[in-house]
Amino acid sequence: MSQRNIQIQEQTQGQVQVQQLLPQQVLLVRLMEMPVEALQHRVELECMENPWLERKEGEEETLPQRGSGDGADDASFDYRSEDDIPDFLTGASHSNNAAEFIAYDDTLSLTDRLREQMADFELTDHEEELMEYLIGSLDEDGLLKRSLTILADEAEIYQGINTSAEELEHVLKVLQQFDPPGIGARSLQECLLIQVRRDENNPHRELLIKVLDKYFDDFIHKRWHRLGPRLHINQAQVEQLQREILKLNPRPGGTLGAKTSDRAQTIQPDFLVDTDENGTITVTLSNGNQPSLIISPDANGQDAFVRQYVERGQMFINALQQRSETMMRTMQAIVRLQKPFFQTGDETLLRPMKLEDVAEQTGYDISTISRVANSKYVETTFGTYSLKWFFTHKATQNDEGTDVTARQIMAALRGHIEKEDKRQPLSDERLTQLLQADGFNIARRTVAKYREQMGIPVARMRK
Repeated sequence: MSQRNIQIQEQTQGQVQVQQLLPQQVLLVRLMEMPVEALQHRVELECMENPWLERKEGEEETLPQRGSGDGADDASFDYRSEDDIPDFLTGASHSNNAAEFIAYDDTLSLTDRLREQMADFELTDHEEELMEYLIGSLDEDGLLKRSLTILADEAEIYQGINTSAEELEHVLKVLQQFDPPGIGARSLQECLLIQVRRDENNPHRELLIKVLDKYFDDFIHKRWHRLGPRLHINQAQVEQLQREILKLNPRPGGTLGAKTSDRAQTIQPDFLVDTDENGTITVTLSNGNQPSLIISPDANGQDAFVRQYVERGQMFINALQQRSETMMRTMQAIVRLQKPFFQTGDETLLRPMKLEDVAEQTGYDISTISRVANSKYVETTFGTYSLKWFFTHKATQNDEGTDVTARQIMAALRGHIEKEDKRQPLSDERLTQLLQADGFNIARRTVAKYREQMGIPVARMRK
């Protein structure tokens, strides 16, 4: 009996240890995902919340001016569940000391909000890859306007992802469970149906589904007078259904996207990569106006409540330092792997590079590399680029067995078309022969896809 009790005690201790580590891990993940502008604001807000967290001497406050709005929240948004929130943030006896937070949420784009929700679903690594691709394919309204067949082809050409329309359909059904309701719909009808089906407490739910599913054409053309006889309901009920449908949102991503439209106009780079005349490359991490933080010397010897704030402050400082180290090592690895581009600015010199390649260089998990690359930008001697732009997949091999990217093939394809005789434009078959002569092992079907993706019409339309 005593041996059994010992085993139970050991299991309980193990569970407690995992729970103690989780808040710091979640905090680091949150900070890692933030671009420099959002990070700067997050640091300033943490200083406002924690009275024992100070800027180093001589540094001035740089809190961005923010208008009042509906984005208020408290500091607990860094924690995954109520069980992970420190007691001093939730205890009633200290409620007067908990300053209100303007959450990071209102600086998130629609894409970022959707990516955050991926953790709520059990997805394989491949499904996560497909989910990222689908999220990136949504339009500004949060709808998926291109067919899954075309998306499957583009995934193979541009991302090096082998998939099918059927597989994308499966992942899309998961995406359509995300918030806001209606996200990922392929049509207005599907968008509205998703919203109605999600609202299980609506007493008119079944009738609304019938209207949108079976009589959508009547709804679109406002033939409300036909719905009563078809649904066997009276005019008052028809009017009620009309009011319910008009409450639905045909643009589920539109409101979220509007919050970041102004921000998207000006990009604040997270990294600076400078190349001198000798080809020497220097990598710098941009922290904007982010202040350096310390724990106040006055915090020593204080009571338990103050020590909780001190521990939280130290955890925040440690997470910032770890974020900086991870960001720098990742960017340095990207520069090493894509050195010819950073020295010349020639995009055709970009080599095939996947998340796995950078993970191998840095020793980090693929998920960490993905978070660093997401929503981050680098300013180079040749312009400002998204970090994701540098991740290029192998399209084929040349005659020498060297991997080449889609960008290299497209550059060669564009070159042949620009030099063609406009009276006798080159057919896809002839372009394929020329590219094969250049050393690219490529099929005519692939040439046609690249040409279409570049927005170049067929030969007969180029005369």
